[in-house]
Amino acid sequence: MQNQPPMTGNPNPTGAPAANGANPPVPPAGTSAVAQPTVAPASATVNPLDVASGAMPDPLDMPSGSVVAPVAPQPFGPSAPGTVPNFGSAAVTSTPDPVPVVQARKKANRNLIETIILVIVSIVAMVFIGLFIWKYIEWDTVKTDVDGQIDAAVAMAVSENTTKLENEFTEREKYPYKSFMGPADYGSLSFEYPKTWNIYVARDASNGGDYEAYLNPGEVQPVSATTINALRVTIRDQAFDNVTRTYDSLVRTGKVAVVTRNVGSTVANVYTGDLPNNIRGTVTIFKLRDKTVMIQADAAIFSDEYYRLLDTVTFVE
Repeated sequence: MQNQPPMTGNPNPTGAPAANGANPPVPPAGTSAVAQPTVAPASATVNPLDVASGAMPDPLDMPSGSVVAPVAPQPFGPSAPGTVPNFGSAAVTSTPDPVPVVQARKKANRNLIETIILVIVSIVAMVFIGLFIWKYIEWDTVKTDVDGQIDAAVAMAVSENTTKLENEFTEREKYPYKSFMGPADYGSLSFEYPKTWNIYVARDASNGGDYEAYLNPGEVQPVSATTINALRVTIRDQAFDNVTRTYDSLVRTGKVAVVTRNVGSTVANVYTGDLPNNIRGTVTIFKLRDKTVMIQADAAIFSDEYYRLLDTVTFVE
């Protein structure tokens, strides 16, 4: 191998010194500066563990005459566009949050949950309050409407009842009859008679005995056995057979005629002709409890009203 002439100029354009501190040979003029590889001595080795861990090898361990410089770890910094970012040798590690931060986060979560629960409870309470108000208004409306309907119904019923009473009074005024009512202890004998007739009660049987009442158009004539009135009503405190015995004898003599007819809820004997005390008329006799009722017309001119009266007789047995 021939000896190379010495090179002129700086063989290292970057100005970096050679690995072993000596300047490399300068190539001759007109030739390219190509670094000649040198063989490192066997004793100059690089620790692979240092390279694997990213540690910078010791320059003294580098082969003598090498032009390849080891790359030193670069600090972290933004990378150029299109390149892989260089994080250097700094290892990315995560450390647990300090205890106060964890407690603060738990408290914040607890406060958030409590706030959510409070909002939900508030919404439910507002819904129930709204429903209560709505139902109360609805109930009040219905109650007011019902009260109004009741008042209207009562007013209508009162008006109808008043009108009915007025009509009944008017009809009663037009109706030409009144109602006779005997004592309750004697069966409450009742019948209708012309309202132009007056009534006089001679005996009211309040202390027992017989009941006697007289009716006549206008004024009632003085009461006596022979005085003629339109009608006389007698309730005798005697048995039916004892009262009819006298009239049956008149029938046998032909002075009176007798027929039977229904009066109220019983069967009565009706005698017509010359009655006792020189009265020519009609008398109807029937049994009422343990008493005997006698309804007598003292003159034939009252016969029409008399028979109509018998059709309205009622009593309590």
